[in-house]
Amino acid sequence: MAENPAYPVGLRLTGRRVVVLGGGQVAQRRLPALIAAGADIHLVSPEATPSVEAMADAGEITWHRRGYAEGDLATAWYALIATSDTDANTRASAEAEAHRVWCVRSDDADAATAWTPATGSSEGVTVAVLTTEARGRDPRHTAAIRDAVVEGLRDGTLVAPHHRTRTPGVALVGGGPGDPDLITVRGRRLLAEADVVIADRLGPRDLLAELPPHVEVIDAAKIPYGRFMAQEAINDALIEHARRGKSVVRLKGGDPYVFGRGMEELQALAEAGIPCTVVPGISSSISVPGAAGIPVTHRGVAHEFTVVSGHVAPDDERSLVDWPSLAKLTGTLVVLMGVDKIGRIAETLVANGKSPDTPVALVQEGTTAAQRRVDATLATVADTVVAQDVKPPAVIVIGEVVGVGPRGTV
Repeated sequence: MAENPAYPVGLRLTGRRVVVLGGGQVAQRRLPALIAAGADIHLVSPEATPSVEAMADAGEITWHRRGYAEGDLATAWYALIATSDTDANTRASAEAEAHRVWCVRSDDADAATAWTPATGSSEGVTVAVLTTEARGRDPRHTAAIRDAVVEGLRDGTLVAPHHRTRTPGVALVGGGPGDPDLITVRGRRLLAEADVVIADRLGPRDLLAELPPHVEVIDAAKIPYGRFMAQEAINDALIEHARRGKSVVRLKGGDPYVFGRGMEELQALAEAGIPCTVVPGISSSISVPGAAGIPVTHRGVAHEFTVVSGHVAPDDERSLVDWPSLAKLTGTLVVLMGVDKIGRIAETLVANGKSPDTPVALVQEGTTAAQRRVDATLATVADTVVAQDVKPPAVIVIGEVVGVGPRGTV
C-alpha cells in the first residue's frame, strides 16, 4: 500500500450486510458499535465468547457456526476479519478486495482496505481518531487522544459553542454533595453550555468559578433563617430567562428531588410551556456518610436505610414523618437538615423504644475540604452538637453502621 494517510469517512450501515469473521475478543469489542449502527450482522465463526454468543441469542447478530468459506463476503458492504487463522484471513481479505468491500483486518493493518478508528461519543457527536500510517501505529496513543477529547466534551472543559439556534429551556441539575468532582458528567457539560445559572448555596460553588465571563449567575441561596429568594421568585426567574431564548441551568445541591423543590420548579416550567431537562445528582444522604467511612448498609448489620427530613421537629404539626415507627426499625436512619432539631429527634426515638446507646454520627460539610465528623449517641447527641459547635449543612447517621467503617475515610 502507498504510504498515504487514510481518508476518514463515516459509514451508514443501517440494514446493510456486515460480515464478521471470528468470534473472539476483537469481535466482542467491535460488535456493539456495529449493532448500534443498525447493521445486518453475520458472524462466521465455529466458536464465540460468551458475550458474543449472548448477542446471537438475543437476535442482535446472525451466527453461522463454521469457518470462513469462499463467497461469504460477496454481498457485504463491510467486513471485519478477526480470526486466528492467517490463511483464512488472507483469502477473505482477497475476496473483499475483489468485491470492493471495505475490509478491516485485526492481524495485518497493512493488508486491510480500512482501519477502525478509536471512537467515542458525546451528545450526538462521534469523535474518531486515526493514526496517519499503518506502520508504527500506536493504538494506546490514539485511544488516549480519543478519551481526552470525549472527556473534555462531556465534562465541559473542552467547550465547542453551538452556532445553530439552540432550543431554549431549563436544566434542573443536581450538583452532588459539595465536591465539584462529584457532579455528573452531563451536569457539568450543561453548565459549560449555559447562558444563565441560578445556583443554590448548597450547590458545588467551585464550579461557578469555571464559567465563562458572559454567563449570568443568580444567587438563589436559601440560608436557614436568613436571607432567601422565595421559591416563586426562583420559578419566575427560570421562566423569564428561558423565554428570552437563554439556556438556563438551575444548579441545586445533591439531587433535585431529594428534599429539594425541583418538582415545584418543573411543574411551574411545564405550566409555562418551557421545556425542562432533569439531571439527577448524587444525594448527600448516601455519599456524605460514605465519604466519612460510614456505609448506610452493611452485611449482618443493616439491611435497609431510611432517609428523612429533620427540618421540622417530631412534635411539629407540619411533620409528615412517622417517628414512632422509625424508632422500631433496626436499620440505618439518615437525617438531613436536622442539626438544630436533633435533640428532640433523639428524645422521640428513645421514647419510642430506640436504645439511648444507639450510635450517631454527624458529618458536617461532607465531601468538601471542610468535612468533619462528630460521633455521639442518641443520649448525648444534643449536648455534643452544642459542645462541638456542629453547624449545617450536616448529615446525621443513626444506627450501628456508624461503628463499622474506619474513621476518616475520604
